[in-house]
Amino acid sequence: MPGKKLLDSLSGKSDEHEFYDNTPKGYVKGKTKYIIVTGSVISGVGKGTFSSCLGNLLKLLHGLRVEPVKFDGYLNYDAGTLNPYRHGEVFVLDDGTECDLDLGTYERMLNATLSHDNYITAGKIFKTIIDKERAGKYLGRDVQFIPHVTGEIKGFLRSLAAKSKADVVLVEVGGTVGDIENSYFLEAMRELAYEEGKNNVCFINVVYILEPGSLGEQKSKAAQLGIKGLMSLGIQPDMIVCRSERPVSEKIKEKISIYSNVPVSRVINPYDFGNIHKIPIFLKETGVDREIIRLLELKNGSSAGFLEWENMTKKIDSAGETINIAITGKYTGVHDSYLSIIKALEHTVPYFNAKVDIKWIDTTSIKNKTDAEKVLDGADGVIVPGGFGTRGTEGKMECIKYTRENNIPFLGLCFGFQMALMEFARNVCGLRMASSTEIEPDTKEPVIDILPEQKRLENLGGTMRLGGKDVEIKPGTVASRLYGKTVVRERFRHRFECNPKYIDVLEKNGIVFSGKAPKHPIMQILELPDKSFFLATQFHPEFTSRPLSPNPLFRGFVEACLKGKKT
Repeated sequence: MPGKKLLDSLSGKSDEHEFYDNTPKGYVKGKTKYIIVTGSVISGVGKGTFSSCLGNLLKLLHGLRVEPVKFDGYLNYDAGTLNPYRHGEVFVLDDGTECDLDLGTYERMLNATLSHDNYITAGKIFKTIIDKERAGKYLGRDVQFIPHVTGEIKGFLRSLAAKSKADVVLVEVGGTVGDIENSYFLEAMRELAYEEGKNNVCFINVVYILEPGSLGEQKSKAAQLGIKGLMSLGIQPDMIVCRSERPVSEKIKEKISIYSNVPVSRVINPYDFGNIHKIPIFLKETGVDREIIRLLELKNGSSAGFLEWENMTKKIDSAGETINIAITGKYTGVHDSYLSIIKALEHTVPYFNAKVDIKWIDTTSIKNKTDAEKVLDGADGVIVPGGFGTRGTEGKMECIKYTRENNIPFLGLCFGFQMALMEFARNVCGLRMASSTEIEPDTKEPVIDILPEQKRLENLGGTMRLGGKDVEIKPGTVASRLYGKTVVRERFRHRFECNPKYIDVLEKNGIVFSGKAPKHPIMQILELPDKSFFLATQFHPEFTSRPLSPNPLFRGFVEACLKGKKT
């Protein structure tokens, strides 16, 4: 039976007011501070990079508990069904949440493990609202953007604050000021600032300073108009971040200051100086952390973590030899499709006093051994990354065959693991028809087949084998030496697996399965012990690699590449 409140509301007995309070139980106003980061002028202006670097500084230098949140204005429930060409890499959290790649940046920069509480989309907001409306949770009210949509958004942030006991909730508002798709979210942030009170919410607007080649000088008008758009929504920024290719002039900063009511001292310019790991140090030198702490009246603690971070960046500066890594995939035209792999390489090589140069190889045009030899010429190591579908698969296998036969260090990731098994089955085990039921549903040799539980699923979104899972490591293997553990936790995103029927024949011909699922014959790491480094994983080790603690498999791969270069 419907509750009394609902029945009263439907019969007109409920008291009417215009507020909608979705504050969680036990929430204390002022205990958690909020930093809201917005963007103007262009998309991809660097909000996520700035937000993560600011969070890094507040956590690792000042010892503050920082919880990041990314809002995506898309009506998708999550990022799981987004095409890499349109949105870059789909990052996977430990709890299985498929999300925007900025969540990966947050995890790496904050050295943290995040969850679904750190990611919100328009689709997630509206589904929550419709579900509540159907259940009668709004007590007969006409459900509106204000106060209900904005109220649910504020409730999401306050729930995270209460659950995590965060000192700071750092919110990145996706999109650009002026977009329809984030306008209600910005309104929610205006309301949040009003309700939380002075010194509890800080707004930072990231703008882009144009420098048209035809003019040869920097122009701030677009930035000024972007700021005006934000202020017209009732939001006064406390700090302006000017992104640019080169350092901006003092004149530009003064123009921005006058136009935005923001002191020049809080108009900062992290220009393109090439290394994300150095940005927190730049922000510290600019005094951004001190301004934030003063504005929000935060307790100024301390942590030794930032010294470790500074030492890591010094390793980057002193790096010597360059290793050339070929990444062979089919989304190579959009490098963000492989962002976590790029970052895992970049933050691993400094620990070996090295640098990395990535060669991007589109496998759709590789047809034979000659093609593979040509594109892999000069490569010190080869990575075959994740992917879906048939396009480019034969080219990937030609590349894998070339690395195996020429003893070039090889690392296969997810789909790369499956491709390595298919190549080995065809060219070593003699199973010439070996394939995957994803590629050839009626193949006579289904070396790769769909996971049994996937056969019953109808929807695509959120239905793969997702998130952190335990992996049993076989003693005496390369994986065992690198991990130094018998059980590790890594992140998965797949529907297909090594068909258990073919495990025996693959092992008899030389493959060692050095990692598997506990209690199940799901193979998760393969290696060839007679090679310098030939290892592939069904999981994504790049998702758990951090600048302060690179994933052991990437360490092993980089080490092998350097050894091979010297021989």
